[in-house]
Amino acid sequence: MNIRVARPEDLMNTQHCNLMCLPENYQMNILMVFLFRYYFFHALSWPQLSYVAEDDKGNVVGYVLAKMEEESEDDPHGHITSLAVKRSYRRLGLAQKLMDQTARAMIECFNAKFVSLHVRVSNRAALNLYQNSLKFSTVDVEPKYYADGEDAYAMKRDLVAFAKENNIDPADKDSFFTSKKEDEKRKRH
Repeated sequence: MNIRVARPEDLMNTQHCNLMCLPENYQMNILMVFLFRYYFFHALSWPQLSYVAEDDKGNVVGYVLAKMEEESEDDPHGHITSLAVKRSYRRLGLAQKLMDQTARAMIECFNAKFVSLHVRVSNRAALNLYQNSLKFSTVDVEPKYYADGEDAYAMKRDLVAFAKENNIDPADKDSFFTSKKEDEKRKRH
C-alpha cells in the first residue's frame, strides 16, 4: 500500500471510493458536480492536506479530504471533510495512516493545533477509530446534521500532543506550543 498526496487526476477514483463507502444518497449527476467542485476547491486551496491510499496496482482504495478552517477565532485548525476506505481494504490501518499524514501536514504547513470532523452517531466503526486509535474527543452533538436527518458528533483531535508524541516540527514553534491568547499577550508585552 502507498499513501501519497492526492492529485487532480485522482478525482474520478476518489469519487468512486466515496460513492462505494459513504451512505449519503444524492442524485448521481448532482453528486458528481458537487464532488468535482468541492475536490478542486480543496486541491487548489490546500493541496498538501488531502491524501489517497493506493493498492499495488495504483488503484485508489481510500482517501482523506481535508482543509484548514479560515474564518475562526480559535487557534489555527484543520477539518476533515471526508474519509473513506473501500470495504475490502479496511482493518489494514489505512484510515489511521491517511489521518496521521494529514495531521502531520496540517502541523508542518499551517501550525494547526487541532483538527475537527463530524461523524454519524450510528457509525460505530468510525467512532472506534476516531476515539481509540486517533484520540479524538467528542465536543458536541449536531442534531440532524446529515441529509437523512441523522445526528452527528462533532469531534476534535489535539495536534499539539500528536506533534510532541511524533517529534513533528510545526510551521512556527514559538506560537505552536502556546495558545492564541497567550501568544497575543506575549506580543503585547
